[in-house]
Amino acid sequence: MAPAASKLRAEVGLGALPRRALAQYLRLLRLYPVLTKAATSGILSALGNFLAQMIEKKRKKGNGSQKLDVSGPLRYAIYGFFFTGPLSHYFYLFLERWVPPEVPLAGVLRLLLDRVLFAPAFLLLFFVIMNFLEGRDAAALAARVRSRFWPTLQMNWRVWTPVQFINVNYVPLQFRVLFANVVALFWYTYLASLGK
Repeated sequence: MAPAASKLRAEVGLGALPRRALAQYLRLLRLYPVLTKAATSGILSALGNFLAQMIEKKRKKGNGSQKLDVSGPLRYAIYGFFFTGPLSHYFYLFLERWVPPEVPLAGVLRLLLDRVLFAPAFLLLFFVIMNFLEGRDAAALAARVRSRFWPTLQMNWRVWTPVQFINVNYVPLQFRVLFANVVALFWYTYLASLGK
C-alpha cells in the first residue's frame, strides 16, 4: 500500500509542476520584468535556430555528416537576450502609454506603429547584429540587406500583422513579450533558414 500511495503522491506532484513553474515565472515577471523577458527571449530565440537546423538537417536526409552549428543558437540567444526581450518590453510599454485604450481606434494605431515603425527597424537591427555576431564585414551586411531585407519584411508583415493585432489589443501587457516569443520561435526558425 505504501508504494502505491508514494506513486500517487509523485504523480500529483508532477501535475503541480506546470502550476509551480507558471507561478514562479509570474513572480519573476513581477520582480524582474526586463530580465525575465530577456531570458525568455534568449532561450526561445536559440530554440528557434536549433529547430531551423534540425529542419535543414532533415531536409538533407542522406547527409549524416551534417552537424549542429552550436554558434547559431548562441547568436540567437545573444540577440534574444540583449535585444528582443528588452526592446520589446519597452516598445510595448511605449505603445500602451502613447496610445492608451481610450484613444479612438487605439488598436489600429498601435498596430500601425508596430508594423510601420517597429517591424522594419527591428528587422534591420536583426540583420546588423547577426552580421556582427557572424564576424562579417559591412559589405556582407549591405549585400544581405539588399537581397533579403525587403522579402523578409514582406513575410514579416504577412505573418506578424494578425499576431500583433491580437497581441497589442487583447494580450495583457505583462504577457505581450511572451506571446510574441512563442510565435517568434517559429519566426526565428524561418529567419535562421534564410541563412542557409
